[in-house]
Amino acid sequence: MPSPSSSSSSPSTSPAPASIPTPSNVPSNMGKPEFPDTGWDRIKDLFEKDPTHRYPEELTSVIKSGLVAALAGMIYGGLPAARHARNRYIQVSQAEIYTSRVEAVRSAHNAAIRGFLRYGVRWSWRVAVFVTLFNSVSTGLSVYRDKYALSHYAAAGAVTGGLFRLNLGLGGLVAGTIIGAVLGVPAGGLIISMQSLAGETVRERRRRERRELYELRLEEWTARLELTDELIEDLNVSSQAEETSKDMQRIQELLSLPQNESVAQDSSSQRQ
Repeated sequence: MPSPSSSSSSPSTSPAPASIPTPSNVPSNMGKPEFPDTGWDRIKDLFEKDPTHRYPEELTSVIKSGLVAALAGMIYGGLPAARHARNRYIQVSQAEIYTSRVEAVRSAHNAAIRGFLRYGVRWSWRVAVFVTLFNSVSTGLSVYRDKYALSHYAAAGAVTGGLFRLNLGLGGLVAGTIIGAVLGVPAGGLIISMQSLAGETVRERRRRERRELYELRLEEWTARLELTDELIEDLNVSSQAEETSKDMQRIQELLSLPQNESVAQDSSSQRQ
């Protein structure tokens, strides 16, 4: 039969304290932020939203320029086509008989609208694709190298011109590449000069914003790391205080027992 003292000592056995993480075992989501200082990091940064849930200015500029180019192409190709279609309809339909002057004018307007939509849409998507491709290549090169240069716009013009003359064969590809590279230099000079007049280029402003965001993330990471260290210290102090309180409770239980039971309790504890 087990003695009562052995049964009374079993509740006082304390479990092993849980392992406390050290500051070196920082979770992966608390890793130190890195400054996007490589070309591919800056390219990937173009497709990430900022804290205000907006895309970078370079990407939105490419999209806006494509929309403006589509509208300009619609107007450029649609208005002459509408005028030509109206005059052509009037020449062809001189022998037709209309019930009223309003019907004749309406038919001429409908012909103009059909010509505007037909040729306007054709010019719209071509100009939009040309401008979007040109801006995408030039912006990508500028972001990758983190600077503006006329060679970027020359390369963008060469790529765009070559692709648009690819259907004419090898000769058309070479001619389009050369013409695009030549026309890309003045276009790039105009864009760079317009940005320099603003006092701060897009790349300089973007570089400053990335630096400020990196410093903000670094401060946040440092604050979280300090909070983690304080939490670990608090856990260590609390675990030590808990062990001390359990030991004091055990001593009080031994002191409250009668002398003979206390001696038996101590002997049983020593055997264990």
